[in-house]
Amino acid sequence: MTGWYRLVAPLLARIDAETAHRMAINALRAGLVPTDRGGDDPILATTAWGRPFPNPIGLAAGFDKNAEVPDAMLRSGFGFVEIGTVTPRPQIGNDRPRLFRLAEDHGVVNRMGFPGEGLEAVVRRLKARPRVGLVGVNVGANKDSADRAADYAACVAAAAPWADYLVCNVSSPNTPGLRDLQGRGDLLRLLTGARAARGQHEDVPLLVKIAPDLSEGDVEDVAGAAVEAGIDGMIVGNTTVSRPAGLRSPRRTESGGLSGAPLLDLSTAVLKRAARAVQGRLKLIGCGGVATGADAYAKIRAGATLVQLYTALVFEGPGLVRTIKAELAALLKQDGFSSLSQAVGTDL
Repeated sequence: MTGWYRLVAPLLARIDAETAHRMAINALRAGLVPTDRGGDDPILATTAWGRPFPNPIGLAAGFDKNAEVPDAMLRSGFGFVEIGTVTPRPQIGNDRPRLFRLAEDHGVVNRMGFPGEGLEAVVRRLKARPRVGLVGVNVGANKDSADRAADYAACVAAAAPWADYLVCNVSSPNTPGLRDLQGRGDLLRLLTGARAARGQHEDVPLLVKIAPDLSEGDVEDVAGAAVEAGIDGMIVGNTTVSRPAGLRSPRRTESGGLSGAPLLDLSTAVLKRAARAVQGRLKLIGCGGVATGADAYAKIRAGATLVQLYTALVFEGPGLVRTIKAELAALLKQDGFSSLSQAVGTDL
């Protein structure tokens, strides 16, 4: 935790989690969060889908739902930023309170339900920003949609001209029935339609984000559908509805998806299964529980080309990104690697 964040963290902890999050977005919009002016160690540079990434550490979807501060987050040191989840129409999401810190466990439970301003507002902001840095767009379906596959296609079609990559999020536990779309048949139809919706922007990579709660057979089915649909990658994984043994916070009984440190082992194990299933045919992004350079390194060795985090920022602040990058570079060098790509999948 950096010095300035150490001062404000106790104050933020006293505030409702969702209100604190809104305050963080407003501070970023106002330019009040320091910029990371240090250059990245060259060993962290990597390439995915023909795109150069200055480092593999990305901001996961959920923090910047409405594309308000992607450039501020890039300036804080992330190698890439993912905004969303974006739905075709605005929606308010589930009733508040719906976001809970598990401070004793360095975790968060959320049951947000894809609240957001909708596709039109997000695309308007993406159009207005300079195309500097890599920004992905995570898309989903409205809660009351009669045709969820059509929602994904509509979002992909509208966002493709302004996105560096696209993600179909079928793994949130907070929209009823959404995770059912991870069944092989439904997922294949959804992803095939989303791929077609890119139109002339077929060079924009298309990924699917899956849950860490899938069985080994389910992971193989999802991987098979993704490969058959001809998409470009997978993010493993979203929040978990499970509650690992040993959670201490009284908030552990709240319904919703659990993220943060308690998710690390589960999500990394599922990532490894996914890597074995795709056999190099898709690029993987490892997400879930990353809070240190060692955590990021474990994801990379388990098959991830890129890594994402979000929840750890709640407890450590934006200076964490610089720390993780320094720790990861040191670990790569310690193990004799001259580039990050050499470490990908070494534990498979």
